[in-house]
Amino acid sequence: MRSEPIREAYSFVCLRCGHAWEGAYDIRHVRDARGRLRAEHHVTGGPRVPSPLTANSCRVCGGRRMRILRPGRVDSARSMPG
Repeated sequence: MRSEPIREAYSFVCLRCGHAWEGAYDIRHVRDARGRLRAEHHVTGGPRVPSPLTANSCRVCGGRRMRILRPGRVDSARSMPG
């Protein structure tokens, strides 16, 4: 069984260095060889990746503790007057 992909987007903020980024993912639900249902995550238009919600790290400092926010939060924070 392979489902149609669901598109999800998230904003991430590293709790170690403060770096923020956004990512969009296509998620498919598939059955493995034993018949168990699991989710496959793909960078939108790209390769399969581990779940960004459980296996993510900061590109700047390598930190693994991060806050996950709804999409659009990074750009709106950057565009606020200082």
